[in-house]
Amino acid sequence: MPGILPVSNFKQVKHFAKMCGTKIPQWMEDLFNGLDDRQETRQIIAGVVAVEMCRILHNGGVDDFHFYTLNRSEMTTAICHILGVTEPVLLNQN
Repeated sequence: MPGILPVSNFKQVKHFAKMCGTKIPQWMEDLFNGLDDRQETRQIIAGVVAVEMCRILHNGGVDDFHFYTLNRSEMTTAICHILGVTEPVLLNQN
């Protein structure tokens, strides 16, 4: 089951990726470039990217997703709503 983490703080994600020894795609870095002080814009972009990732994965045969909410369930709720899931299954709310 793929894990989806909406990227609302790109600096934090870059740091996390470096610690894990992985790389962030250039297209994603380009999307967030220049938005350090524009939190609302970053939130919108994060939601759109997550929705598109889910759509691409679903078209490839994936039916279940694990969302990492980081205690920000409103973003996940909005993503699920856009995808047509009006009652997401919450496995762990901690």
